[in-house]
Amino acid sequence: MGAGQPWSRPARRHRPMRTGLAVVGFGVALCCVGVAGLGVWNLQTVRQAAGPIRETADGFLNEVTLGDSDKAYERLCSDARSKWSPIGFTSWVRTPPMVTDYEITDVSVATRSGRPQGTVTVKLTRDGGLNEERRLPVVRESGGWRVCGDPF
Repeated sequence: MGAGQPWSRPARRHRPMRTGLAVVGFGVALCCVGVAGLGVWNLQTVRQAAGPIRETADGFLNEVTLGDSDKAYERLCSDARSKWSPIGFTSWVRTPPMVTDYEITDVSVATRSGRPQGTVTVKLTRDGGLNEERRLPVVRESGGWRVCGDPF
């Protein structure tokens, strides 16, 4: 009698579609994790900035209300200081109707080009009881927060 053929495993069919879907699924999952991580990082950056932005605006407005324009001037960003001299800023702050009180109503923080910046919405009360709403832009500069733009 003849020798029998040795046993061999049946050939397995290749399933490129299943492999491709697994690779694509892994890639999508990795992207989702990356996007979620970036979102969490951005949220933390924004939340950490809200407190110091409020404190900067509060300090600035408190100094303006008390008439301490020299200290308020120091809280301005370099761009605002290039537009206003200390004397010009002081005369602007002391021009009637002067700010007598304020209330911070909102602090919003956004990131532009990966850098946080804020806008503080404030209700100003001036001499004679006149109320008006203003927005103070606050930017990060030289390791601290500064009021920028024309605050009044």
